[in-house]
Amino acid sequence: MFFSIVIPTYNRKPILEKCLRALEYQHLAPDSPVEGYEVVVVDDGSTDGTVEWLRSHSSEFPHVRLFEQAHQGPAAARNLGVETARGDTIIFIDSDLVVTERFLQSHADALRDGQKQLGSDRLFTYGRVINTCNFDDPTREPFKVTDFSAAYFATGNVAIARHWLEKVGLFDTRFQLYGWEDLELGVRLKQQGLTLIKCPEAVGYHWHPPFALSQIPKLIDREIQRGRMGILFYQKHPTWEVRMMIQMTWLHRVLWGVLSLGGRLNERTMAPLLQWLIDRGKPQLALEIARIFLNWYNVQGVYAAYSEAMARPTQ
Repeated sequence: MFFSIVIPTYNRKPILEKCLRALEYQHLAPDSPVEGYEVVVVDDGSTDGTVEWLRSHSSEFPHVRLFEQAHQGPAAARNLGVETARGDTIIFIDSDLVVTERFLQSHADALRDGQKQLGSDRLFTYGRVINTCNFDDPTREPFKVTDFSAAYFATGNVAIARHWLEKVGLFDTRFQLYGWEDLELGVRLKQQGLTLIKCPEAVGYHWHPPFALSQIPKLIDREIQRGRMGILFYQKHPTWEVRMMIQMTWLHRVLWGVLSLGGRLNERTMAPLLQWLIDRGKPQLALEIARIFLNWYNVQGVYAAYSEAMARPTQ
């Protein structure tokens, strides 16, 4: 088993350094099935000096192989990573994820045990992702209820045999805005009958800066983008399950419409409360409350994009 850890990155140089240093200090057991590993970093057109920094510090990261592309989004970047990878097993993580020393060993153990149990490699392992805003020491963050994920396939922390990715055709590069490219690939993997094996021992700490009101415009734009990409997801897989995932149901419309009072609870009316929480050292709670109107923007974005798609003349 040779691991290729594929990491797309775009303007994340400070946290990328922590990500890559953690991957250089992996503890593999003497009887580990891992024969070796590489770290495939695909820079997606960064403008913050990421490429120059990596080249000037290449001696510090002997496992890293750097590739570049014009800014095309994470789907295209991950595809390039897989296509240039040397490994038979791919691990996807994001460039703002800091892993523990037993990260690779944990994925390897879970893959080996899963194959013995199933009698085939028709599986993938999904590690634990813990969100944190502690930049200095991200791995100190405890697991929280809000860190739970019910996703079937998400590229924040997943390991899979390379040939399954190639069989289903890799990521759809039409997903150029934010969201859904990994879950859409997951639908195709599920159609191949792959089993999800949870691997909580393979822990990654997903860093993001503490929530501040200045982030809200970007977060709103991201939710609108997610809505638009959700319609592409639904067009490819027009099922009730996908409608639930992208929040294009009457239930989501009623839920977030009621909770946001029809949009009256928004970034302007809730700003004083959110700032009050931030000032008292509770930025994560403020962000969770802000998700009320962020989800409302997402639902509106989904239905607006769907109306546009339905209005287009068919070829």
